[in-house]
Amino acid sequence: MSMIRYTRPYDAQVRLMTKIARMYHERGIRQADIASALSISQAKVSRLLKRAESVGIVRTTVTVAPGVYSELEEQVEAAYGIAEAVVVDVGPDADEAETIASIGAGAAAYLEATLGGSDRIGVSSWSQTILAMVDRMRPLTVRGATEVVQLLGGVGAPESQSHSNRILTELARMLGAEPIYVQAPGVVAGREIRDSLLRDPSMHEVTRHWRELTMAIMGIGNIEPSNVLATSGNAFSSAERRPLLDAGAVGDICHRIYCADGTLVRGAIDDRIIAIPVDDLMRIPRRVGIAGGSRKYDAIHGALRGGWVTTLITDLRTAEHLAHRGAAD
Repeated sequence: MSMIRYTRPYDAQVRLMTKIARMYHERGIRQADIASALSISQAKVSRLLKRAESVGIVRTTVTVAPGVYSELEEQVEAAYGIAEAVVVDVGPDADEAETIASIGAGAAAYLEATLGGSDRIGVSSWSQTILAMVDRMRPLTVRGATEVVQLLGGVGAPESQSHSNRILTELARMLGAEPIYVQAPGVVAGREIRDSLLRDPSMHEVTRHWRELTMAIMGIGNIEPSNVLATSGNAFSSAERRPLLDAGAVGDICHRIYCADGTLVRGAIDDRIIAIPVDDLMRIPRRVGIAGGSRKYDAIHGALRGGWVTTLITDLRTAEHLAHRGAAD
């Protein structure tokens, strides 16, 4: 709280309001003790304190804690029209692994602070950053969600299968939620195989859950896959990626490829993906994208421009880049 000089002619009421405000806000005296000291009722003290705020004798100021970047978050929100940006403090010399770990920790804290218990959450299967988030979460004392559903096929090569399962299993355990797996690969050889798998009764149940989600937690990927995705058998080959890059593709969310302006790349590649349909994804009210680092600048920018996410959790340097770039668009 800060006081300002009142410049109107002397007014006994104004003087009393100012005195009470100083006693309460600056000296920390309780309202009951102020009433006793000034021989007035406590109700009048409370009334005059409220009036002191309404006429500007008392103004509230917010002091930003170290490591909190409220102004930068607001700049990113305004530049891209998203509901919320969460900026995580990462050291200037941090490498990619340290950046992922820091963003994961920030995402874990965000979830712990915002989940209400009734959410039905979809989660992408192969994100290193989401795994970092899960590894840094603590079990909630009350249930954080009713169910956690894979957003794309989680079946992969045996040596990397544990990555996908661990994300869903551990997140569900931390939140006290029911895990719902997609018992299929994320990418298959052709459209006919995809359609056949989607006709399976187990996939009908998954698609029903997809349509009922209230929140999605998603990694934001480059066209070039991470090591985990590359070894999982769910990545596109270099020969398949080349025409995508030539067409201007910059990133993917749940294997849905998009260009720099965020528009979806349709065609043969998209027809081979077993994942939540784009229309169902875009209907989810809260879509949280978790990613950062200079390697993903273009992918994150495209995801924001295309409206793929409503909330972004990222590192300080990425946020600064996005604020500048978004303002220039």
